[in-house]
Amino acid sequence: MLKRVVVTGASSGIGAATVRRFAELGWQTVAVARREDRLRALAEETGAHVIVCDVTDEEQVSRLAAEVAASGGATALVNNAGGALGADSVEHSSNDDWRAMFEVNVIGLRSVTAALLPVLREGARKTGWASILNLTSTAGLDAYPGGGGYNAAKFAAHAVTSALRLELAGEPIRVMELAPGLVHTEEFTLNRLRGDAEAAAKPYLDVTPLTADDVARVLVGAFQQPPYVNQDLIVLRPVAQSSVFHTHRGPLAPKV
Repeated sequence: MLKRVVVTGASSGIGAATVRRFAELGWQTVAVARREDRLRALAEETGAHVIVCDVTDEEQVSRLAAEVAASGGATALVNNAGGALGADSVEHSSNDDWRAMFEVNVIGLRSVTAALLPVLREGARKTGWASILNLTSTAGLDAYPGGGGYNAAKFAAHAVTSALRLELAGEPIRVMELAPGLVHTEEFTLNRLRGDAEAAAKPYLDVTPLTADDVARVLVGAFQQPPYVNQDLIVLRPVAQSSVFHTHRGPLAPKV
């Protein structure tokens, strides 16, 4: 059975960890991102087939789909490419930041999915099944102050995932969603806060957050389930984070 997966946003963080985890379990992997140097390093480590692609560029996405088809096809897709910009209020945030977040988190997700669906259908014809998982966020389930643009983009990605599942009803293609909470990766918050390392460290003080590897284990585990099992929505948080509004800081201990 062909087990070949396309992972976008694979140059760092959760995407790179996901490629590594799939490779460990014997999957063929196609690692997709904008940064060729990082992709090449990941390929040396994992044997991944790498494709340089900006998911916000429709011509590049079309070439991505053609290369995936020509190089062996696929039975699985992880839409991981995304990101946040800024932490300002709705009143004071930037329309340019909002546009950029929608382009990668929503439009890019749609473009990649639409381009690769014919490839996934062909994979399903050969093997019986195909799978799509969209990596969203708990920011797409609950809004919070300073998250307006990112909330809006991830709420939209959540809605796109639900609509896609309905539209593919009757086909052997499962559509899954993983919404992580507090995850510490090397770039996400640093990029969001435009390189302010001191501010980027604050959300993770006195708490044990999830790591990229934690998310990758759960994500890949969803694909390892029997193909008729669809985990529609997986919400993943560290134990210390009860919701987007409350994170316990300090040691965790049983109450007296």
